[in-house]
Amino acid sequence: MSKKVAIVTDSTAYIPVDIRKKLQIEMVPLNVIFGEESYQEETDITTDEFYQKMKTTEELPKTSQPAIGQFVTLFEQLAEKGFEQVVTIHLSSQLSGTFQSAVSAGEMVEGIDVFGFDTEISCAPQAYYVLQAARSAEAGADASEILEKLAFMKKTAKAYFMVDDLKHLHRGGRLSGAQLMVGNLLKIKPILYFEEGKIIPFEKVRTEKKALARLLDLLDQDVSQGGNYYATVIHANRLNGARQLVEMINERFPEVEVDISFFGPVVGTHLGAGSLGLSWQKQYT
Repeated sequence: MSKKVAIVTDSTAYIPVDIRKKLQIEMVPLNVIFGEESYQEETDITTDEFYQKMKTTEELPKTSQPAIGQFVTLFEQLAEKGFEQVVTIHLSSQLSGTFQSAVSAGEMVEGIDVFGFDTEISCAPQAYYVLQAARSAEAGADASEILEKLAFMKKTAKAYFMVDDLKHLHRGGRLSGAQLMVGNLLKIKPILYFEEGKIIPFEKVRTEKKALARLLDLLDQDVSQGGNYYATVIHANRLNGARQLVEMINERFPEVEVDISFFGPVVGTHLGAGSLGLSWQKQYT
């Protein structure tokens, strides 16, 4: 008999609330901080409100992980509801202490076994893992079976980002002052990607048009190898740009399922408004 498994994630997966309710996914929010004011993303501040606030604030916001007590409370509640196992799935441990907090909280709670999964990524690709885990749990899989599927998925998950404003990367220590100045002068659009859980520069491309073309070439490299893929265009307060990229993908890759997601407050703090991303995943069978 399979164990009753709960699926937990954090807010940076940016899974709509109706889908979380339908699949019984629990979410613990991260925080974005403007000056002395701290907001739990989605709970206290919407994505639209965040980007509006970004336009009017002089000091760029900061972010912080959830308090460990939030995970302890949630895991205890799940144990009381009769769950025997938890698979808790989070953004890269190289970017945030959220994953470690969840794992530590699991060791503090009795009556339920907690298994952590470090996605080594964030946003829509993180959601791919969460949704797969939730569907597997619904179908009766236990934690070990779910983790095995997620590890398999990790082999084909890709995500690339193009930032619109270099100052956020500069502030985060990913660009020097000289690189910032030269980049702005030359209109360089750095393409970033995840490697071993860290966001690092992939290529520096002149002009946005060339950067978008490069993203499609990278998708083509995987799709041309065969198999079914789904993709997500991710945007930071730039829905029209996201829709245009979706059209480009539909035209070039009619066989690829594609949808649109967004960079919410916590990730938007680090990438900045106007950023676009493209992630894809080979369909798990």
